[in-house]
This record gives sequence, structure tokens and C-alpha cells, in this order.
Amino acid sequence: MPIAIVSVPVTDQTRARDFYTGVMNFALLREQEMQPGTRWIQLQPKSGGATIALVTWFDSLKPGGQQGLMVHVDDIAAEHARLERAGASPSPIGQEPWGRFTMLEDPDGNGWIVAQLAAPEEIAPR
Repeated sequence: MPIAIVSVPVTDQTRARDFYTGVMNFALLREQEMQPGTRWIQLQPKSGGATIALVTWFDSLKPGGQQGLMVHVDDIAAEHARLERAGASPSPIGQEPWGRFTMLEDPDGNGWIVAQLAAPEEIAPR
């Protein structure tokens, strides 16, 4: 049972949509009105995988409360440079046994990890 959609809590759906399409380079899959003042906005990394929905309607899911979502890239240095050119403020590239990574936040403070993951055979046992 694969994960299909992850809810990302935001305050302004338009601002968030523009960040995810313009900075994170996600594809906009669907944008339609659900009810007056509420839209269903669903995006996906262009390489595929699970999608995200920009939500404003869950009382217990506060904007900025989603942390640690991770996306995989093949070249972390190139992606770090692209994120900077797109106007993001990614952290310096870090290194862990599982791979190299940078972190950044969306306009609401939701935290993302962009990682070049090590192949399983490259991860040394502890």
C-alpha cells in the first residue's frame, strides 16, 4: 500500500502553490475549487512518487507543522545551486551515512530535506 498523498498545511494556498511549482519544481497535478474559499491543490515531484496536497482545513494540522519530508535527487550539489537560483535558502550540504542533503522551508515553515541518498550497499552498518 504506497503512500499516495501527504497533506502539507499552509496559510495561503496560492503562495504555497507558487513556491512548490517555482522553487521546488513540482508539477501541478490538480487545482479545483472544493467549496467557496477552499481549493484542492495537488502537486508531485516531476520525477514521480507520492503527491502533496496543500491543505487549510485540518484544525490540528498547523501551517509549518509538517517537518522532515524528504525528496531524492541524483546530484545534491546541482540541486542546491538550483534551489538558490530559484530564491530558496537551503542549508549548507550535510553528510550522513545515509547520504548527502540540504534542508529548506516553504513560506509557512514546513521543513523539507532534499537528499542524494546513498545506495543500500554504501551504508556502513553501525
